[in-house]
Amino acid sequence: MDTLIQGENGQDFVGVHIQGNVCNFVLCDGVSMSYQGDFAARYLGNTLLDWLKRTSDWSSAGFGSYMKQITSEATEQLQQLTPSGDVSPLLREVLEDKQRLGSQTMYICGRIELPTRKKQGRIWMAWQGDSRLRYWKDETEISQYFRGTMLTKERWSTRSGPVGGLPHVYQSRLEYGEPMRLQLYTDGLDDLDPMRQWLPDEQIQLLLNAPHTGGLCDDAAFLELKW
Repeated sequence: MDTLIQGENGQDFVGVHIQGNVCNFVLCDGVSMSYQGDFAARYLGNTLLDWLKRTSDWSSAGFGSYMKQITSEATEQLQQLTPSGDVSPLLREVLEDKQRLGSQTMYICGRIELPTRKKQGRIWMAWQGDSRLRYWKDETEISQYFRGTMLTKERWSTRSGPVGGLPHVYQSRLEYGEPMRLQLYTDGLDDLDPMRQWLPDEQIQLLLNAPHTGGLCDDAAFLELKW
């Protein structure tokens, strides 16, 4: 709500690209204490969507290496976002120090290749940060693998790449005819944490509007995929 009132950019990013039986997706949560966290969220979100469409290396090592490679271009673009000329000299100095440290974002990205009667499908995902990643198989949540990996200390930086550890990577085969549901959301929507049942869109919207508190106290983004 504060972001809306002040007319500032939100720092969450969601991107989805579907072509045929393949779905690529990204969710990013910019770190507000870094320099223009919305830049890192937007840059990494668009960059990962492009990578998901063209990569052939799905290994953990390959992904970790790529996340370091893209820092040079990100840093170059961030250097062009200088503080406005009407800020005080003291504030400018603080902002320039932050700029040198880089812009940061948490993220979840992935690719779903739907199975057919003749061919198994696949799901691949990678993440760092405390955004939620929840997974259901035939209405039973099977998110045990992800618990303990949603860590606030982890994120991606335009300056140094992965921060707080290496990216977490998960992949699994998908069987034809098994109903699955994947739910991603940033920590601004943590009211969803205790909820196990599926919620219709209007109830998700109610949580996003947060009428009982006068509006969310943090940016929130939500993505749910079912197949």
